[in-house]
Amino acid sequence: MPHTSLTGEEIATQPDDWRTAAALAASGPAGLPRRGERVAVVGCGTSWFMAQAYAALREAGGHGETDAFAASEFPLARRYDRVLAITRSGTTTEVLRLLAATDLPTTALTACVDQPVAAAADHLVDLGFADERSVVQTRFATTVLALLRAHLETEGALPAGVRTVAAAAADAERAVAWQVPDELVALEQISFLGAGWTNGLAQEAGLKMREAALAWTEAYPAMEYRHGPISITAPGRAAWMFGELPAGLAGEVAAVGGRLVADSGADGLDPLADLVRVHRLAVALAAHRGLNPDEPRNLTRSIVLG
Repeated sequence: MPHTSLTGEEIATQPDDWRTAAALAASGPAGLPRRGERVAVVGCGTSWFMAQAYAALREAGGHGETDAFAASEFPLARRYDRVLAITRSGTTTEVLRLLAATDLPTTALTACVDQPVAAAADHLVDLGFADERSVVQTRFATTVLALLRAHLETEGALPAGVRTVAAAAADAERAVAWQVPDELVALEQISFLGAGWTNGLAQEAGLKMREAALAWTEAYPAMEYRHGPISITAPGRAAWMFGELPAGLAGEVAAVGGRLVADSGADGLDPLADLVRVHRLAVALAAHRGLNPDEPRNLTRSIVLG
C-alpha cells in the first residue's frame, strides 16, 4: 500500500515549498542573520545537517563567520551575535534547553509556532506551510535551507557557482518526476559524499536512507573518501557525490568495482534537488523491503527527553 505523506504529497511539494520560502526571505522576516554577524546554527538530526550546509554557504558567500552545532554540543561559553535554531516540532528538548541556557540573541525556524519554542526564542520564523505528517523529515528540512539560501541571495551573499533558489526549485521538479532505477534499489550499500556546503547534504542523505529504509549508508567529505572509506566500495555498492566530482574519483570508484552516482553540479541537478532524488530512493527501497518510511522503527516525530 503506498504511503501518501512521505512518498507523494510531502516529497512532491518541495519545489513549491522552496519558492514560498524564497518569497518569505524576500519579505525580510525579523531575526535572520545580518551581514557581519557571528552566528551559530543549531539543530538535532536532520536539522543539524541543514545547519551545516547553511553555515558553509554563509561563510563561503562572505556574509559572516558561521558555526554549526548539534544543539546538545553547543559551547555555551563561546560568544556569538546570534544563535539560529532549527526545530520542526518546536518541542525538541536539546534545542529548548539551549535556548533557555543562553543569553545570546536567538531566532528559531519552526513549523509549529504554537509550541514551546515560541516562548523560548527572541524571534520566530514560521515555516508551517512545510510541516509534515511523516516522522521522517523531507520537505521541512529542505525548505529551511531554501529559506536561508534565498536570504543570502537577497543579501548579495550567495557563493559563486551556487544557483538561485528559483533554479534549484526548477531542478527539484525534475527530481520529483525522476523514476528510481531498479539497480539503485538493489544496491547493498551507498557512501554519500559532499564538499563545502554539500557535506551537510551528504550527511542528511545517509540519515534519510537509514531512517526510512534501514539501509547501510555512510557519509564523508569527498576528499576523505579515499582515506579509508573507499575500502567499503565494491560491486553492488555505490558512491553518490553531491556537487562537483573531484578529479580522479570516478576512476577510483570504478577501479574497485563500485557504481558512481554523480548527477549534480555545474552540468547537472542542483545538489539540493539531488537530495530530493535520495528521498525518492529511500521510499522506493522501503517499499521494496516492506517497510513504512513514514514511521521508522524506534523514532518519533519529535524527540522529547524526560
